[in-house]
Amino acid sequence: MRLVEQAVAHDDPEQRALACYGLLLPETNEVWLRFLDGRPISAVTTTFLGWCCDEAAGRGKTALVLVWDNASWHGSQAVRNWIRDHNRQVKASRCGVRLIRCPLPVKSPWLNPIEPKWLHTKRRVIEPTRLLGAKELAQRVCDALGCLYHDHIPIPEKVA
Repeated sequence: MRLVEQAVAHDDPEQRALACYGLLLPETNEVWLRFLDGRPISAVTTTFLGWCCDEAAGRGKTALVLVWDNASWHGSQAVRNWIRDHNRQVKASRCGVRLIRCPLPVKSPWLNPIEPKWLHTKRRVIEPTRLLGAKELAQRVCDALGCLYHDHIPIPEKVA
């Protein structure tokens, strides 16, 4: 298969770019995804983490281990502070899901268990002959990973 770079018309109303956060639950081989219209930033990362904690709590989990690469939105001061404050609140209330950060060494993405899933998913959803719209791409990714589609994470007003 050969890919050809395709240009998007400037007046095209359909969004063609999309970012995605994902969490792999190795014990069930399940992936939780949330898409966003924009770029991944600290404020959206904390929204995703809060959503993951709510989902995990609903399943009776008490902790989530986050295996993260060195993306700026993973290790930002804002995200580290949010995780610290969140974990303090969980400890004080004895209720909720703790977050445990496990940063990967620089340039070692193969150590992250979700990376092979991303690679195979990209190969399954690719369309060499045309550009995919954001909605169609999101649905293809969810179908390829066998996960539910959830509403996009909103970009906070003060950042947008």
